[in-house]
Amino acid sequence: MNDSAQAPEPRLPAGEPLWCHSFDTALGRCGIVWSDQGVVASLLPDASPARLRRRHPGAQLTDDLPAAIAHAVDGIRALLAGEVRYLGDIPLDERGIPEFRRQVHALTRAIPPGQTRTYGEIAAALGQPGAARAVGRAEGDNPFPPIVPCHRVMGAGGEPTGFSAPGGVETKRRMLLIEARAVGQLAGDQQPLF
Repeated sequence: MNDSAQAPEPRLPAGEPLWCHSFDTALGRCGIVWSDQGVVASLLPDASPARLRRRHPGAQLTDDLPAAIAHAVDGIRALLAGEVRYLGDIPLDERGIPEFRRQVHALTRAIPPGQTRTYGEIAAALGQPGAARAVGRAEGDNPFPPIVPCHRVMGAGGEPTGFSAPGGVETKRRMLLIEARAVGQLAGDQQPLF
């Protein structure tokens, strides 16, 4: 999740209409940016309207959400509030994203809530077992968290490393803990988390 203060490198045609919306979640204010083709980006806290506009200067701020975007916002809110939600049906606008990264996104979206994979496991699933670092870079540049749940991808040995959202690895741990608790409740598991 590339979250630099500057606007990301343009990957859509110039003049493409974009819209953005900022919304509250259990983790703080998140944001979503979309085109006519799907979600262009989602931002984890702190996604104030000013930050959204800074990252996507051409996007028009709106509270009038198309059905697919309202569904995405509801799903993100529910997931971050501790509900088990599958966000794989949310349409993404991946134009301009290299094929390798698109493949990483697809495999990452397939990881269910409450489960994790390592960068090496994703690389092996791509048929490129030596590409764990490239997978890590692709996850780090993920413009769609948590729709593409890069927080579920761990370092070697299952260590929660490499999370560039505000709060860093602690935000990643918090998201994983929320999901583990939700999955455990569904399974009737009342085991302590720590």
